[in-house]
Amino acid sequence: MDKKWISFTFIAIIVGFMLALQFNTLQEPTVRDTRDTWQLREDLEKEKEMQVKLLREIRSQEEILSQYESEREQSKELALRETLEELKKEAGLSEIEGFGILLTIEPVYEELLMGTNVTTVSPDLLKRLLNELNMYDALYVSIGGQRVINTTVIRDINGETKINGFSLNDFPIEIKVIAENRQAAEKLYNRMQVSKSAEEFFIDNLRVKISKPESMITIPAYEDSIRIRDMEPVEADKGGNS
Repeated sequence: MDKKWISFTFIAIIVGFMLALQFNTLQEPTVRDTRDTWQLREDLEKEKEMQVKLLREIRSQEEILSQYESEREQSKELALRETLEELKKEAGLSEIEGFGILLTIEPVYEELLMGTNVTTVSPDLLKRLLNELNMYDALYVSIGGQRVINTTVIRDINGETKINGFSLNDFPIEIKVIAENRQAAEKLYNRMQVSKSAEEFFIDNLRVKISKPESMITIPAYEDSIRIRDMEPVEADKGGNS
């Protein structure tokens, strides 16, 4: 009887241990799966937040890049406009204002009283005067309302002195000169006070009056079209070299 009871007890213990082991085995995956699911959800939320941040950063960078490209294009356009205006100014195609002096060529009053009629001014005298002005750092010049540029021609045509095709037969003739700044204008004025070329006008019964430097001298733009001769476009070599 004791042996049977002992055997039964031993078998019951073994069965109980196996049932307990099986129960734990079934319970553990459920707990682990539940924990893994929440962890996955948290990781997924974090990934979504990171994705949103990245998208925002990408949009921000795209906006900055777009703004930069726009500003660069505007900067290029502005630079081109400024360069064009500077080239037009240097070529004489735009009106100029600045510090300068005013020279006035007029007949000598005493000669008029004596009946001497002065009708024109020598183109050679004008050229010498213009060369002297350029030597004294004059930047822009107009004679009789006509802008002086690199291609300007002053010459005698049938007894009339002409500049850019316009006659200079109405006195007084104004010569407007613009210098770089006030100091340069004052320096130009002082030098022209002892100008040899200005004195030579007395030979033709003319005098040159020189005004003190002014802050608002206006020189008109060159009105005619600029003609360039003896120039041909250069064709680029293969490979882009000119």
